[in-house]
Amino acid sequence: MYALELWQYSLIALGAFLVGLGKGGLPGVGNITVVLMALALPAKASVGILLPILISADIIAVIIYRRHAEWRYIVKLAPSMIVGIVLGYLIFSRVDDGQVRFLIGAILLGMTAIHFYRKWLRRHASEADTLPQNPAFIGGTGILGGFATMVANAAGPVAALYFIASGLPKYAYIGTSAWFFLLVNLFKVPFMVDLQIIDFASIQFSASFMLFSVLGAVIAPLLVKHINQKVFEFLIWFFVIVGGLKLIIP
Repeated sequence: MYALELWQYSLIALGAFLVGLGKGGLPGVGNITVVLMALALPAKASVGILLPILISADIIAVIIYRRHAEWRYIVKLAPSMIVGIVLGYLIFSRVDDGQVRFLIGAILLGMTAIHFYRKWLRRHASEADTLPQNPAFIGGTGILGGFATMVANAAGPVAALYFIASGLPKYAYIGTSAWFFLLVNLFKVPFMVDLQIIDFASIQFSASFMLFSVLGAVIAPLLVKHINQKVFEFLIWFFVIVGGLKLIIP
């Protein structure tokens, strides 16, 4: 499908590996994958190539954490997420590669802002208690997340904002997220096919990198034990910001 140079192959393989790390318990790395894919491939194609890799990692996460999902939170968020996906689909069909690169960069920077807002909420838990029951918060989170996932495969921080604000404990959060993103990503496939950025050839291309995502998911628990979490998170978000700016600035 693509005649890749070594640097392109390396970026895509690293991106797939980071997908696995993210699903295996290292938060934030998924957004770096979005940057790497958009730098290595045409922007619109990168979104379609990444989706099957994400689904493969989602399946592993569901197998491991399937019993920990809190389905009522998935049901609450799903309708507005679907609206956001449809909006993203309508916009995606009307933009070119340069505009998609800009959208991906802007969404990633926006997700970074949401990530730090989420951390602020966690430090002020009493102020966040009423958020999960607020229809405007649920609807806004879902629409933004749906748009972000359709255009850039980058809804992680938005969904995390909702699930963490809902007070889900660790394993319930992981299990709920695993099921939620598997269902969302599967729901997106027909839209991607209609946009002609997923076809049999692109799925074959994606499949050639799935082993890297599986490897990442397997070794993630081992890495978590030995990495200083604060330093790790700082580096992750630093590179996301740099990558986002690189996609936005010509």
